[in-house]
Amino acid sequence: MSTAILTGLPPVGSSLEGDLRSLGFDVRVAADAAEVSAALAAAPANARLALVDHRFVGHLHSLRLALTDPRFPAAAVHGALTVQPEARAALRDVVALADGRHRVGAHVGFPAAPASPLDVLPDALAAGLEAHGVAVHRPELGVLVADVPPDAPARAHAQAAVAATDDEAVRLRNAVKSRDGFFTTFCISPYSRYIARWCARRGFTPNQVTTASLLTALIAAGCAATGTRPGFVAAGLLLLFSFVLDCTDGQLARYSLQYSTLGAWLDATFDRAKEYAYYAGLALGAARGGEDVWALALGAMVLQTCRHVVDFAFNEANHDATANTSPTAALSGKLDSVGWTVWARRMIILPIGERWALIAVLTALTTPRIVFVVLLIGCAFAACYTTAGRVLRSVTRKARRTDRAARALFELTDSGPIAETAARVTRVKGAVTVPLLGLVATAALLVPLLVKPFGSPLGVAGAAVYAILAGLAVSSPLKGPLNWLLPPVLRAAEYLAILVLAARSDVAGALPAAFGLVAAVAYHHYDTVYRIRGGTGAPPHWLVRMIGGHEGRALAVTVAAVLWQGQGFTIALTALAAGIALAVLIESIRFWVSSGAPAVHDETGEPA
Repeated sequence: MSTAILTGLPPVGSSLEGDLRSLGFDVRVAADAAEVSAALAAAPANARLALVDHRFVGHLHSLRLALTDPRFPAAAVHGALTVQPEARAALRDVVALADGRHRVGAHVGFPAAPASPLDVLPDALAAGLEAHGVAVHRPELGVLVADVPPDAPARAHAQAAVAATDDEAVRLRNAVKSRDGFFTTFCISPYSRYIARWCARRGFTPNQVTTASLLTALIAAGCAATGTRPGFVAAGLLLLFSFVLDCTDGQLARYSLQYSTLGAWLDATFDRAKEYAYYAGLALGAARGGEDVWALALGAMVLQTCRHVVDFAFNEANHDATANTSPTAALSGKLDSVGWTVWARRMIILPIGERWALIAVLTALTTPRIVFVVLLIGCAFAACYTTAGRVLRSVTRKARRTDRAARALFELTDSGPIAETAARVTRVKGAVTVPLLGLVATAALLVPLLVKPFGSPLGVAGAAVYAILAGLAVSSPLKGPLNWLLPPVLRAAEYLAILVLAARSDVAGALPAAFGLVAAVAYHHYDTVYRIRGGTGAPPHWLVRMIGGHEGRALAVTVAAVLWQGQGFTIALTALAAGIALAVLIESIRFWVSSGAPAVHDETGEPA
């Protein structure tokens, strides 16, 4: 159980002890730094520890934000400090340096003179932790109160400020992301936040809501797979309800501060699983009606995944770059001051809310073919819009990329042993050389597959050239202004090669097998992204080598097209998909449920 140490008995009428107990703390009282040190030593070593000034006046949610957020090793507001087990040793060192000036006054009185910031022991210890190199999180309170009044009049004033603000309303409002899409902001969040509060009061966890959202989407996919109009209508409604639950799980996590590593992994992967499973359901439903739209379904998955890789690669390349400004970014900032342009630009890029609403409505009213055609057109336009803007920003800014960013981009390329061998042969340099090599490599891979008959040996030759050129592209650190384009270009090359081969094979079951293969590889790439965002780097090198890297897989599918004609090609794709899925899932699950995995929660509201 977590322990909270008070620096004395709170004044008569204070709710401080009750508030701390309601947050799950075992409350203890210490009179000075020496007793704090003793209480610190007596507290369970594997539990959270909080230190709160006994004069503290503030909202319960201020204490909740400061003392219960699991994402930070240490956190503080004025008058309250908390540390997780990993920061306990640093806290002991800081407490040992504390002197008698932190001895508190009478149990129910106040110091004779007004308190300076260092007269508040938690504040002094928080400053000491920062001096010792511990990152102390200081939550943004906004209108919430967290104060240590030095005398009775100041206490009365602080209590009046607490009474003037409804912290439950603030808590509910802050459960919603500060930046989200138009559909989510105005059509979902106004009521999903109340569903989140309902879930919190009944003991449901964010992970349970996330799982319910996944199950709902899978049921929606099953309804779409029936191929009937009632099934399509039910699928659209269930997909929308799944999205409501998808918003609710994050709002529940923010409302109750129930962040977890497992929750981060579930939230990061289930959105993709839901959407792509729904694509498969639509394709199955169309097949029941005599239409084959598997190529469109696979194309939609390829386009959406490549859009995400563009987002991730650009952000990784620039988020810690120095001199990171450009005229294009300045123009975007000016447009943000014009309210309607903000929402227009957020809707144009078809974020997850708008996209799922579009899919749901079209599913209920039209056919799967129309759903995919409209989706492909909309997502293609959004991809061109966002990529063009980012290219303009990249070529006009004077940013200097860091070694960390260059390493992240290399890991996002997912280069295997063949590309690594080619990279060791020679090095290439130049501001545009890397993306140009990526485009030439893509052409070398795709052109033979498009112009030559299925199973032509020239497809294998093209894949070999692709592997060599892709290796040359990563032979030097990826610090150029446009080098972030390389990962999405390589993703598109690999995925499109599989799509083209399956579509041109004219073999029953080849396209569904290709859909499964791309889904398995895409999961590996999303897993890589979220590991990098968490600061732990890409999956183990042995896993990347085991599944071949992007160039090894491209070579494998072209060889399979030559060696196995007819149903053998479908079997080869299925076996490759199963093997990759098994390998990446086992390693991914092992990593994300381990204690060393980062809790990666998207609080930015970026389009997904």
